[in-house]
Amino acid sequence: MSISQQIPREIKSVARCVGYAAWLDTTDAWLGLPVVMEARLEPHQRAALAYAALRTLTPEQVAAVANTVLPNSAGMPIAPFIDPVDEAAFWADIADPDELDAYAVAIFNAMSSAKKRAFRDFAGRAAA
Repeated sequence: MSISQQIPREIKSVARCVGYAAWLDTTDAWLGLPVVMEARLEPHQRAALAYAALRTLTPEQVAAVANTVLPNSAGMPIAPFIDPVDEAAFWADIADPDELDAYAVAIFNAMSSAKKRAFRDFAGRAAA
């Protein structure tokens, strides 16, 4: 009995679909692949496949893929409707780390010298 006879039918169908998508190399072929994978593979198998594929990419390529797959970033903070502290806290909870860094630096740079000193004092006490 050969190994191929031992492979479950649903796994063989996924392998064929991956091959078809790679061979056709069209947007439609690649976009159809997740439907088949979700229907035929367990979550841990899909995660392992994603891990293996991501390991073949550069960090920049991995980031580009992640930015495409993950929900959009928080975007620009909205104007406060009721309480600016609550609005800022809500935005910070949904912002990605790069957004937090960019806005924090921009806000700090926009502060007066006195506010910068006060903020440094506050941050020093909060970190202690």
